[in-house]
Amino acid sequence: MIEALEDDPRFRQAVVLFNGGQWYGCHDGLEELWHETLGPDRPVLQGILQIAVAHLHLESGNRNGATVLLGEGLGRLAHSGPEALGLDLDHLRQASSVRLSALQAGADPAGLPLPELRPQA
Repeated sequence: MIEALEDDPRFRQAVVLFNGGQWYGCHDGLEELWHETLGPDRPVLQGILQIAVAHLHLESGNRNGATVLLGEGLGRLAHSGPEALGLDLDHLRQASSVRLSALQAGADPAGLPLPELRPQA
């Protein structure tokens, strides 16, 4: 039996897909886990999922959808500490916030670094 969500191979695969910018595949893996998860990991998964879907929207030119979902994802992650699921959430929040600010200012975030799911230090 898997003790921690971060030990689930589906979670590890979703992290690889997220970091590779494969937003759709990442979304599918995280959504499956999100439906199975209760407790404090659930909003963290949802926040990461929303950030991934925001980037799907960006790829299809839906800047409004991307803005909304980045904001919602950051809102979900705001209540978590600097680390959860073995990830550095501060880095994820910072990179996502910079991209959200660019979108809110009407700028193109394409030149900004993509958020990453880095292991906690």
